Amino acid sequence: MRVRVEPGRTRLLTSPGGRPRRALAPGALRDALASAWRALERLFDSAFGSHLNPLRHLGALACLSFMLLAASGSVLYAALDTSAEGAHASIDVLTRTPWSWGSLVRGLHRYAADAFAVTIGLHLLREWVHGHERGFRRFSWLTGVPLVALAGAAAIGGFWLNWDQLGQFSAVATAEWLDALPLFATPLAANFLTAAAVSDRLFSLFVFVHIGVPLLLVFGLWFHVQRLTRPAVLPPRALGWGTVLTLLALAGFAPVTSHGPASLASVPQVLRLDWMLLWLHPLAEAVSPATAWLLVGSVFALLLALPFLGPRGAARPVAVVDPGHCNGCRRCFADCPYAAITMAAHPQRPAGWEVAVVDADLCASCGICAGACPSSTPFRHSAALVTGIDMPQRPLGALRERLRAAAAARPIVVFGCDCGARLDTLAHGHDVCTHGLLCTGQLPPSFVEFALRHGAAGVVVVACGEDACAFRFGARTARERLEGVREPRLRATVRPADVTFVTANRGDEAVVRDAIERLRHA
Repeated sequence: MRVRVEPGRTRLLTSPGGRPRRALAPGALRDALASAWRALERLFDSAFGSHLNPLRHLGALACLSFMLLAASGSVLYAALDTSAEGAHASIDVLTRTPWSWGSLVRGLHRYAADAFAVTIGLHLLREWVHGHERGFRRFSWLTGVPLVALAGAAAIGGFWLNWDQLGQFSAVATAEWLDALPLFATPLAANFLTAAAVSDRLFSLFVFVHIGVPLLLVFGLWFHVQRLTRPAVLPPRALGWGTVLTLLALAGFAPVTSHGPASLASVPQVLRLDWMLLWLHPLAEAVSPATAWLLVGSVFALLLALPFLGPRGAARPVAVVDPGHCNGCRRCFADCPYAAITMAAHPQRPAGWEVAVVDADLCASCGICAGACPSSTPFRHSAALVTGIDMPQRPLGALRERLRAAAAARPIVVFGCDCGARLDTLAHGHDVCTHGLLCTGQLPPSFVEFALRHGAAGVVVVACGEDACAFRFGARTARERLEGVREPRLRATVRPADVTFVTANRGDEAVVRDAIERLRHA
């Protein structure tokens, strides 16, 4: 058998019969899933627009679902009789009248729980397919995985409070699953052998599980977003209200009703199982509780190990601060999306002066900080452009030299993000000069004016969609700087007709071509 490793993403294998076959190399599966995910996002963009695309706001939608759970749960708890005898009747009475406030609140609570499960699952998948479990995002990944377990525990415990036949089945199944671990001297399932065993004291434990665990979830969520600047905990207003109204409509047209009261003297025969929240019970019944522990534990162990698996790859370049050119203005500190920049006492200036300090473990290598620095201006007379903070792999001084070299052709200059529309497909004429950036937020507005002063016929600034930015705020930051609402600003002396700002994700190159054509005929 002959094996040849081809450069790229596939291996060409020759079988003993001589027939070649192609096999996926490591990482190719993730690349294929990432391409499929981006195609799905573009499909949703065409339906809802990038700003209201739910696939671009999964984390915020999960937070909104959790808030709806907390609000509706507080109302239901006020109506709940927290005793084993009265719990079922106190909840069942709420849903006897369709479209009543009780029915809507209970339905909202259940469907918000389903939405919470779906959005955190999709959020986890999206982050993995884009490789966001490593590097500067590792902390967020490692603190996010335990939240999935907490959310599952809180969801299962919620069914017990109703204490109907479904709650009885869930409580007994959970006890049997926990008994598979050698942790308890007395089997937990013994608490459900007789009706007398289910006391108000046991029911108080149910209440604690369903209310206490979500409190841990709140703390874990706070920890999860600690390394993000201005975390998005709510989706755009229109998307948020649309989600709430959709859940309320589901609660009205498909109301959530109780099963019959729990009875330990009988085994429920037919149950309306919520597969999004109670999938663990059928799994444990199908394979055995011990095997279910092995499967679930293996999945969580793999999720926690993912940031440390696979080749390390080349070290990511981080922003470099030059204290001699940093005046402590704090613009980079304010604009960094990942809180990678702090301010410290300046080593070369009198007391009271500050200098930016970059945390290499948090730096995303996006260059947004370089675009914020007031010393990042190409109009400086020094032979080499040295800025207060810059990216070593894509310095702004090299960009200035490329702009000067292209000035004689009077081209249309296109600045664009490496993560967005592909600029290499645009330069099909002598009058187009493209310049790639780590992120459009890396572009200081003064470079737009510099290009125009040195002969450019017009400038197109291309950013990813604001809600599709790989570095969270890069597109928004670039737009606000060009509009003059954020420092550093594009000077008012620049004619608006000479500058076009467009948003275009990968695959939207036609949008950029249209902008170039408009400048050609302006």
